[in-house]
Amino acid sequence: MTQDYKTVSCENSDEFVEKRSRFIGYCKPVKTEKEAVEFINEIRSKHWNATHNVYAYSLREGNIKRYSDDGEPSGTAGMPVLDVITKNDIVDVVVVATRYFGGVLLGTGGLVRAYSQCAKIALNSARIIMMCMCYDCKLKCTYNQYGKVSALISDTSGVIDDTVYESDVIINFHLSPDKYDALNKKLADATSGQVMACVEREKYYKTEVNYK
Repeated sequence: MTQDYKTVSCENSDEFVEKRSRFIGYCKPVKTEKEAVEFINEIRSKHWNATHNVYAYSLREGNIKRYSDDGEPSGTAGMPVLDVITKNDIVDVVVVATRYFGGVLLGTGGLVRAYSQCAKIALNSARIIMMCMCYDCKLKCTYNQYGKVSALISDTSGVIDDTVYESDVIINFHLSPDKYDALNKKLADATSGQVMACVEREKYYKTEVNYK
């Protein structure tokens, strides 16, 4: 699997009150069902006295999606949480929506809206990020070539991660695979074919996503 994907950056939570019911949204990045279930059980233990601990999770590996209404009317809780996750193409994530009933019935539509809102604030609190597949690259150049070469890397949307100053200069950087050939052409033109970047490995790098 090499395509870019959206997930969340960290574990976090947020909450709100709707008609005296307290809703707490928890979110965490996970890679496996085991991690997702462990987090769900952790929140259940923490809020053992809550009226409901609804959950949903979505995993890249195996395209696994699971949810639970945890006693709420069918289709009013777990599915709305999962819908928020899937409609925003977010994976490797688990959301738990904890509810303490406040004595006022919300109705079917009210429950769907409340649990959808709970999922949204949970995801926002955990910071949605885009994981982009990049090439980790390395090149060697002379000190006289360094200024021009480093500028070309930046101009081609590459990000320099490390620079080693020895008898020559070694630059480690990453960039999008679709920029690799263009960069090497620019490097060859600028250095009369003396400098070329080579790919060390493929690796995911994260960038922030603006989400509303």
